[in-house]
Amino acid sequence: MTGYDEERIAELLRLLPPAPVGWVRAAQELPAARKELAALVARAEADAAFRARVVADLEAALGAEGIEATPSVVAALRLQLETD
Repeated sequence: MTGYDEERIAELLRLLPPAPVGWVRAAQELPAARKELAALVARAEADAAFRARVVADLEAALGAEGIEATPSVVAALRLQLETD
């Protein structure tokens, strides 16, 4: 027993409005985006010249890879490159 009334939780969840379409779409696209970013980071780790180009102009590097340079993608990639 978890101490939670599962029926009450289900009842409360049914009262919530549906998630916004943009949130659903973003959640669906997240696994593929993570894979693309991981591949880009791996290339940057293996190739110093590529890494220099990515760090110099992150948005252009993302565009060249066909990845949309949204603020969250840029921030995540910048963080990954700084910690590597």
